[in-house]
Amino acid sequence: MADTATRTVVRMRGRKAYASFGARPSGTRHPLVATAMVLPLATLLAVVFGGWEAVVTQASSVAVMLGR
Repeated sequence: MADTATRTVVRMRGRKAYASFGARPSGTRHPLVATAMVLPLATLLAVVFGGWEAVVTQASSVAVMLGR
C-alpha cells in the first residue's frame, strides 16, 4: 500500500512540473503547429527522393480533408 502512495506522489509531482512549463498533459497539439513541424522534413524527403508529385498529391488530399 505504501508503494502505491509513493508512486502517486511521484506521479503528481511530475504532472505539476510538466504543467509549470505550460504544456498540455493531454498530448494534443494544434494542427498548425503539427504542420509547421512536419513540412521541413517532408520537403527535404521530397527533394532527396524526387517524389515531389506524390507530396503534392498527398498535401492536396490533406488540405481537402481539413477543409471539410
